[in-house]
Amino acid sequence: MTISASQVKELRDKTGAGMMDCKAALTENNGDMEAAVDWLRKKGLSKAAKKSGRTAAEGLVGVATDGTRGAVVEVNSETDFVARNDGFQGLVKGISLLALGANGDVAALAATTLPSTGKSVADSLTDAVATIGENMQLRRTAALSVTDGVVASYVHNQAADGMGKIGVLVALESVADKAKLAALGKQIAMHVAAHDPTPAAVRTEEIDPAIVEKERQIFSAQALESGKPAAVVEKMVEGRIRKFYEEVTLLKQNFVMNPELTVEALVAQAAKDLGSPVTIKAFVRMVIGEGIEREVSDFAAEVAAQAGV
Repeated sequence: MTISASQVKELRDKTGAGMMDCKAALTENNGDMEAAVDWLRKKGLSKAAKKSGRTAAEGLVGVATDGTRGAVVEVNSETDFVARNDGFQGLVKGISLLALGANGDVAALAATTLPSTGKSVADSLTDAVATIGENMQLRRTAALSVTDGVVASYVHNQAADGMGKIGVLVALESVADKAKLAALGKQIAMHVAAHDPTPAAVRTEEIDPAIVEKERQIFSAQALESGKPAAVVEKMVEGRIRKFYEEVTLLKQNFVMNPELTVEALVAQAAKDLGSPVTIKAFVRMVIGEGIEREVSDFAAEVAAQAGV
């Protein structure tokens, strides 16, 4: 009997099981949808549907680099306990390596076949939900590359090689010695992990002018309250804008390992030592669960509800 793609999709929507498992269930049951649902339930493969709505704000950020390329992924789970699971870590490792070819496209990455399972990343995670028992999601990915140079990485709160709570990539463009460039890149990546430049700008000219204008208006309003003359207020505002640039622009920040140097001065010094210009092309900083609204449960209220109090 031929099983159509629409049948497989319908069963997957109902159960949350992987596409290949859904096809197998329909084949085993001659296309009978309800029998296929029962077949999946008996095998424990339909658990994912019930878990897919639960908040997954823990998990791991995984990074992978390959010379002039680098990629970072965020794979979420419900608890930090699962993030320490060898099976989950193996999935994150495999997904981060595949991300090197996805060019920052999360949909393309989700559809890519994971060598360790022979299934897509999306289906592999769905199967893992049924096996491990928690909701899991591939949330996002990003990639950097350079024509000549290196993409360096750093992982903070490392749970295993190449994965942890914060993942950073730094792309350095230069014809200088690659090993020395990689060492410099790791230092800058550590700085980015510790001293988040927001909104993610390497240079002042990369900051959205609308953001700068908004800050200028706020600073102007604050300065005007001082009652000082307009000329003084203007100088106060310009001083605050310079301070704002120092806070949110990577090159203007004081280097975390040596606050007497800015990152810009660090790079200039490195370029002199290496005998070749060095340019920070871009960076990415990814934090696990960033921006996810976490559920706050009232355990006492849950117990009271169960007891009918």
